[in-house]
Amino acid sequence: MKFLIRFLVVVFVLVLPSCSTMYYSGLEKIGIPKRDVLVRRVEKARDTQEETREQFKSALEQFSAATNFKGGNLEDTYKKLNGEYETSVDKAKEVRSRIEDIESVSAALFREWEQEITQYSNPALKRSSQDKLATTRSYYRQLIVAMKNAESRIQPVLTVFNDQVMYLKHNLNARAIASLKGELKTLQSNVSTLVAAMEKSINEANSFISNMEKN
Repeated sequence: MKFLIRFLVVVFVLVLPSCSTMYYSGLEKIGIPKRDVLVRRVEKARDTQEETREQFKSALEQFSAATNFKGGNLEDTYKKLNGEYETSVDKAKEVRSRIEDIESVSAALFREWEQEITQYSNPALKRSSQDKLATTRSYYRQLIVAMKNAESRIQPVLTVFNDQVMYLKHNLNARAIASLKGELKTLQSNVSTLVAAMEKSINEANSFISNMEKN
């Protein structure tokens, strides 16, 4: 029963968009510190970014295939592209939500850590805790900058994709295909930049998790 309760709480932590100080305190009472919540949320954000990277690759492939349209039902082509676009939008929202989750718990963790440092009477232990806090904050800053940079690369891709999908919707003809071809290089460049930023962010997440587990 205890295992089941703990499991449900962990799931709850991962799906909640944000939590109050009281909520985090409640978790700590059943043995789940803010530090562990932060690590779990970074893991979840990393996994979401991996999924998002693959989704945008898939969307680009579908877009490229559409530019080679040789005949048939253009409406089917539109539906496929629109499906890829809508899925990409959903993943973009998920990425943003994961970052917000991380920021929420990290703020609570660092605030608590700072308060606890003031309570030390032993100078050596106080310095040690201050050093660990500074190190953790440094790792965190690298992580959050990388994640936000990757997230910022999503919108340029969605903007081009949305324009072309809407144009195709209302112009199911050769002119629409020509428009797709005209934007293909731009989309390829934007997706390439996004994928590179996502991979950097994923690597930072793995590094952050590893450092948190070591310390």
